[in-house]
Amino acid sequence: MPIRVASAAESAALDTTAIDAGIPSRALMRVAGANAASVIAHRYAGRLRDGVTIYTGPGNNGGDGWVVARSLASAGIDVHVCEIVSAKSMDAVAEREAAIAHVTLGEPPASGVVIDALLGTGARGALQGPIAEAVKRINAQHDRGAYVVALDVPTGLDATTGAHDASIVADLTITFGTCKRGHLVSRDVCGEIVVVDIGIAPTVGDTLPTLVDAQWVAAHLPRIPFDAHKGIRKKLVVIAGGKGMGGAAILAADSALRSGVGMVKVITQAENVSAVQSRLPEALTSTLPLDDASVSDVTHWGDAILMGPGLGHERETRDLVEYVLRAWSGPIVLDADALNVFPDDTSTLADLLHGRPAIITPHVVEFARLTACDVRAVLNDRFDIATNVAQTLHAAVLLKGTPTVVTAPDGTRLVSASGTAALGTGGSGDVLGGMVATLLAQGCEPAVAAACGAWVHGRAAELCQTVRGVTLQDILGHLTTAWRPMENTAPAPWRGDKHRRAPDLSPRYPVLADLPKLT
Repeated sequence: MPIRVASAAESAALDTTAIDAGIPSRALMRVAGANAASVIAHRYAGRLRDGVTIYTGPGNNGGDGWVVARSLASAGIDVHVCEIVSAKSMDAVAEREAAIAHVTLGEPPASGVVIDALLGTGARGALQGPIAEAVKRINAQHDRGAYVVALDVPTGLDATTGAHDASIVADLTITFGTCKRGHLVSRDVCGEIVVVDIGIAPTVGDTLPTLVDAQWVAAHLPRIPFDAHKGIRKKLVVIAGGKGMGGAAILAADSALRSGVGMVKVITQAENVSAVQSRLPEALTSTLPLDDASVSDVTHWGDAILMGPGLGHERETRDLVEYVLRAWSGPIVLDADALNVFPDDTSTLADLLHGRPAIITPHVVEFARLTACDVRAVLNDRFDIATNVAQTLHAAVLLKGTPTVVTAPDGTRLVSASGTAALGTGGSGDVLGGMVATLLAQGCEPAVAAACGAWVHGRAAELCQTVRGVTLQDILGHLTTAWRPMENTAPAPWRGDKHRRAPDLSPRYPVLADLPKLT
């Protein structure tokens, strides 16, 4: 079942659609709360012996908290509920009445797990009054060692924009039905993110962006047969590396080779050739500038081209890009300087790209330069802003960032939230370019190639488990493991300890997605 990424308004609309289809709103609340309790019990069984404190607010998020309270209390766990604001929605009031006899009201001296059920996805603006004070208390308990679980979103986090001024800082966020845009923009306050099923039909919201995860990559990654030779694994041409920028060509070619391509030919400035041959003896090399004979060799040899890393902003680069695109009609990935030389000129680029499988891979500043818009506007509208550009260029747009959003010409959007700040370094995009171009050469649809490459690129960074001390060489070294995507994203079964068994809170509802806490 695909996991969708929704804004606050889109999430509310999905709930409304489900209710209009005949699912009672209180039933959705009960499923959400029971599922959340199940996840908490299986993840924090050892800590539950020290009790649970649940902070509830006035709306349906508070109602979710009352369902969790009753579920955990029924399993024999000591549950305290702090009513910061009395329940006001009809469903929340009903769930409070159902749970009140099973819990203790008030705040205990300490708890092993603290649950934030103050405000949900519909909350807007700065926190005020008792809610703001409760957030400070919860964060203080977190600082003293309590594990904090947020229901749907950490209170104070805008579910759409990710803005968070003085919000809850959670170890685990359990969200319902969809992943929220704000989760992916501000994962640092969400901790681990678990998306759980609450029974909304998978066809509802099928125009929303899809969250890419290990299972999605495994289902879309092209298989390499056991008896595959270098021709079957395909041949990639990398046109990269101007004067003093040979490293860009090396990183792109290295990542392509580590991503399963059969052969790589690097076309670069003559001064870079010895470095490429020394670092990558598997790679073929040729030199810039290209002439008719060498372009003919490229068009007859390669299955795809990656062009742009480290080529420079000079007029010669634009001439080179136009020359290659007119001579070559096959699959292509344009990155970095191959885009920078077309400022505010998507129309020319569209004419050159038309009729071929193509991907462009800008970061936010490059996208702003290409489209002549403000960088802040790109950041604020990152989930939607590439739709018109992808349609104009007839190309998939891989907009790098936190998260990375891939947009296909037909408007399909794929979101990759893997990765850490270790990717925020010079040359990271070159590595990604080689990965994406490999998949494009091997027959992936452009948007699929871009999304798979982006997710595995991020996964390799996560496997480094830190940021300081990590270089791109470490990330390249982890590609071997990262290309084996995890088949099961559900939480590992609780193994327990010799003192306590995990509470049985059956039925346990499906976990749709499981995003690790960033290090």
